[in-house]
Amino acid sequence: MSLGQTAAVSGETEGHRVRVVGWTLARLGLLAVLAAPPVRRWSLGQGLAWVYLALLACACSLAATPAVRFYAVWRGVLDQPAARKVHRRATPLLGGAAVYAAFAVTVLYNFNFSLQLKGVAVGATLIVALGLMDDVLDLPAVLKLLGQVAAAGLAIGYHVILSVVPSGVPGAIWLDVLLTVLWFVTVTNAVQFLDGMDGLASGLGVVAALFFGITALQTNQKYLMYLSAALLGACLGFLPYNFRPGRGALIFLGDGGSSFIGFTLAGLAVMGEWAKDNPVVALLTPMLILGVPLFDIAFVGLSRITSGEVHSLGGWLAYTGKDHVHHRFADLGMTQTQSVLLILFISLTLGLSAMLLKDALPHEAALLLGQAVCVLAIVAILETVGRGKSAR
Repeated sequence: MSLGQTAAVSGETEGHRVRVVGWTLARLGLLAVLAAPPVRRWSLGQGLAWVYLALLACACSLAATPAVRFYAVWRGVLDQPAARKVHRRATPLLGGAAVYAAFAVTVLYNFNFSLQLKGVAVGATLIVALGLMDDVLDLPAVLKLLGQVAAAGLAIGYHVILSVVPSGVPGAIWLDVLLTVLWFVTVTNAVQFLDGMDGLASGLGVVAALFFGITALQTNQKYLMYLSAALLGACLGFLPYNFRPGRGALIFLGDGGSSFIGFTLAGLAVMGEWAKDNPVVALLTPMLILGVPLFDIAFVGLSRITSGEVHSLGGWLAYTGKDHVHHRFADLGMTQTQSVLLILFISLTLGLSAMLLKDALPHEAALLLGQAVCVLAIVAILETVGRGKSAR
């Protein structure tokens, strides 16, 4: 290499370092400004709490993610390419630690913990710890399931319990407890299973948190709206490092991040009162907001059973395959970016239906639910076509 070429390479390296330092200082500066007490007081005084909390969590996540990525690279915690995965190069894991930290810092800085929030926070902490251990050690699926049940049990211990079984039914409280455990485990795994393409799980976290926040505002649940804003911002700040069309992710959420997002969304759904004196709307609102992950886990489960791919709970837990909605869209010839954006727009459509459901008249609610069924039917048809193409 000539002296001129060496100087050019050295100049490029130095320029890259300057840009990295500049962006790092900018992120830290933004975080410092937003965390300043005068800015916080002004934002809250102007009625901008939801926006402020989302921005603060986003700034925390923007600042924390590069540090977590550096640690993951240093310790060699990398997701290696494999046949069932879509990425082509080893990519750092542990991004969920940054999302969790951003959410936790925002909540701790701005709130006194309610009893139910303590329950969700304690359960989510266990979920994150278990997920990070899985990212490093690759834990058995049964152990992860037991950990999720334990986390749900911790939340239930703080009275985070669904109330869907009529009180006159014998053993109603225990049925509600059982349904709550099932809800937490299902939503946690549903979001985790969709963490197979760059930006998908964190993007769904943004969309779901957005609609939980809007619906909480509609139902005058400001506290829940603020928690949704914190989760939205934490996921949003992670996206620039994970969703980079045409370039590949700099870091992955890992099981710790995707399971944390799923568990927290499940907790928001249980904590909220989505409709008074209308249990159907109260039940369907969070189910529509989380419609994409819930539909995916149900559709994939039925497909695996009917095709004979799984025959038991153990087989289900151990099974790994490229048969989720994002895989099927890829089988149709879509790029990763197209698949992710399509899924997010589907989730947005279902979220809009959920937002309108609260004040809808009976026939309007029926139309909204019919629209949601049609959207999911289209997804099912596309998945079936993709399954046929992948089998050829």
